[in-house]
Amino acid sequence: MKFDGIRWVWLDLDDTLIDFKVNSRAALRIVYDECDIQRFIPTADEWVETYEVHNHSLWDRYSRQEITQDFLRVDRFFTPLRQGWKGSADELVKFSWELDSIYLDRLARQKTLLPGAMELLDHLRAHNYNIGVLSNGFTEVQHAKLTNTGIGPKIDLVVLSDDIGVNKPDTRLYNHAMERAGDTDPSHHLMIGDNLSTDIRGALDSGWHAIHLDRSQNGTPEWAASYLVTHDLPSITAIFT
Repeated sequence: MKFDGIRWVWLDLDDTLIDFKVNSRAALRIVYDECDIQRFIPTADEWVETYEVHNHSLWDRYSRQEITQDFLRVDRFFTPLRQGWKGSADELVKFSWELDSIYLDRLARQKTLLPGAMELLDHLRAHNYNIGVLSNGFTEVQHAKLTNTGIGPKIDLVVLSDDIGVNKPDTRLYNHAMERAGDTDPSHHLMIGDNLSTDIRGALDSGWHAIHLDRSQNGTPEWAASYLVTHDLPSITAIFT
């Protein structure tokens, strides 16, 4: 599959450029120790696993706009801790907000990128592509990640769901990205992302080209002929000349 006429290459941030799983687990273990989560959950491994399962479900719902951002940020801590909590629900809500603030701060400080991330960005820049980040992540955290990982200077434009209050795969976010880029021809835009239901579905619905970074190699849906599938960033780098 060739991508002729591409002027803007857009990348998801978490699990596409940044190794979110590694960084999140590091941040969660820091939170476990700093906030004495052992009072409620006996091991750090159980804490991380319980959080991840629930958080994944919440993000799926958030992407479908079934829940608010505030609900997600509180409930991802509230529900895992509820069984071991001895105080009132209001007190747990307050503690969950405290955990959210600490977790996001510690998460933003982590610096692990996926293999080949820097090389891909440098290659795109060398071949005169405009580079954008298109993410559903929270504004303050995503910008901090860009700074702390060192990839911020390599990005021309950052467009986040928080900018207009809608998430990928909503085509309004992709249209907003094109408007911000000053190029409203969908054929000039390509999305690279790890999530089929958000990154890729939204790009295709918006008339963009798309590359799915399928690191887990879980297979593809019936509409797979509409986009390219790769399994690592170096394979994507080799596409652009």
